[in-house]
Amino acid sequence: MEQINKSFKANIRQYGMIIVMVVLVLFFYATTGGKFVKPMNVYNIIMQNGYVLVLAIGMLLPILIGTIDLSVGSVVAVIGSIAGIMMYRWGQPVWLALIVCLLCGLIIGIWQGFWIAIVNLPPFIATLGGMLIFRGITLVLLQGKTLAPLPNSYVQISSGYIPDYISQILGKESKLNITTMVIAAILCFLVLLGELRTRRQKLKYGFQASGIGTILFKVALISAAILLVSWRLALYKGIPFVLVIVGVLAIFYTFILNNTTIGRHIYALGGNARAAELSGIKVRNVRYGIFVNMAFMSAVAGIVFSSRLNSASPLAGQNFEMDAIASCYLGGASASGGIGTIMGALVGGLIMGILNNGMSLMGISSDVQQIVKGLVVIFAVASDILSKTKSSK
Repeated sequence: MEQINKSFKANIRQYGMIIVMVVLVLFFYATTGGKFVKPMNVYNIIMQNGYVLVLAIGMLLPILIGTIDLSVGSVVAVIGSIAGIMMYRWGQPVWLALIVCLLCGLIIGIWQGFWIAIVNLPPFIATLGGMLIFRGITLVLLQGKTLAPLPNSYVQISSGYIPDYISQILGKESKLNITTMVIAAILCFLVLLGELRTRRQKLKYGFQASGIGTILFKVALISAAILLVSWRLALYKGIPFVLVIVGVLAIFYTFILNNTTIGRHIYALGGNARAAELSGIKVRNVRYGIFVNMAFMSAVAGIVFSSRLNSASPLAGQNFEMDAIASCYLGGASASGGIGTIMGALVGGLIMGILNNGMSLMGISSDVQQIVKGLVVIFAVASDILSKTKSSK
């Protein structure tokens, strides 16, 4: 128990956000008469917030070096417009539209990175300009019109799900998607293996590592969450494709940040840029790469969002940058840089999604929802600043 207490104190912000998420789920469960946790609503929460989670993963990297990207919402809109024009107006195949959209995201990132890393323009100014530029390009491309519908295979990116292959093989019909539950069990096992591997590596290099009891407690909490969500999804349709996309991106970027030289350079740059430069880290290259990556992730989010809308809309992407930034801060990222995790950003994104969905079910207007979300972000950043102030005394 003592080891568990030490682990909790060492990760109090991350655990705190998980506790907040659980409390919100229980609150909305009680206030909506159980509607909040119905299988269809759990499915909708994931579908409605897939693009936010993708943007949150990408936004964490700029925040880790103490900056933000204000252009992501406009990039989402312009990528959606490119996809719509290619498929709706020109009749191009879906695979070609996807490739072009991702390449356009990289080109946008190269443009943004040039002004930030080469010209040394403050990221706030460069991305603010990008926000205006790409919103304007969207309006020019679409001429103020919404293009719909898009091809069904494209829409499936955001609305499709993994069928119950196991039940099909067994030749038995089941109300519960068995494939979903098997995947959930495999994920739980992989989480356990990952935690044990991390502990073994820390002990190998002489670092302090959590005890077996602490690890089992942590894995039990994570596994319970995975199994609970999977159970609700299995009672509806199964695992949405968008959740697979988010999961793959989360695993990839977690590996990059925790196990590669690039990840260590990003954290070092966020901790102390001057010291990182003196230690030989190519600060300009790291900054350039981060904003190229952010634009690429915005392109992915643009594809996910336009496929969910089944249209290319000139109004797409409005305030998306705020949701992404808020998700990272809610998930424990520091406003001054150097602190934050992919898992924390996902938890923050889910909290935003839970707030949106729960308040909508309660009949609270969108205006009040904006006020609540704004207050939540302020309190999250304020708690970070206050905790640092106390620790420095």
